[in-house]
Amino acid sequence: MSDGRPSCPCVLCHDYGDRDRLDNFQLRTIVHISQYGWSVVLVHPNADVPGWAYTIGLWHSHRSAELAMFGGDVYEMEESLNALGRQAAEGRGPADGERRDGIVRGQQAAFRTVDVRWYDTFFGGAVAFYRRPPLPFLQVVRPNAEGLFPWQPGTDLPFRHSQPWLWLAPSQHTPGVWTRRL
Repeated sequence: MSDGRPSCPCVLCHDYGDRDRLDNFQLRTIVHISQYGWSVVLVHPNADVPGWAYTIGLWHSHRSAELAMFGGDVYEMEESLNALGRQAAEGRGPADGERRDGIVRGQQAAFRTVDVRWYDTFFGGAVAFYRRPPLPFLQVVRPNAEGLFPWQPGTDLPFRHSQPWLWLAPSQHTPGVWTRRL
């Protein structure tokens, strides 16, 4: 049965023959998606890398791009991603190049399409759920306290490096904390 939407390759829509071997993370993700429509994965910071968060299930449930945020407090990013998930559930999923007000601490956020070559590095849980890229992923880019985005004049170097620029190919990205994961 087709509802006119692009097909979904996820483990809920297709039996890949290994459902009895899914790990606790995958099972919890499936439960969250079944109950809420998506799940938010938190990757806590460590001494080497700032934290990040990303969604799994927005494509499955709403055919909206999965979303990722970097370099902030993981619980604040989770809150922002859940707010954006609710918007996607209402049919208002973000698009590449769009900016929306009130996303991060009341400030605007920008949305940029993630280059597929970053997926395995940062979104392993989503790749495992969908079993194959490419699926659409948007990076939710947060501004600094003055409302400037990392690529805008007037931002300092530490802020510019606080979030990866995943819309660039890995070979074009400035070497640093984010590219060490490659």
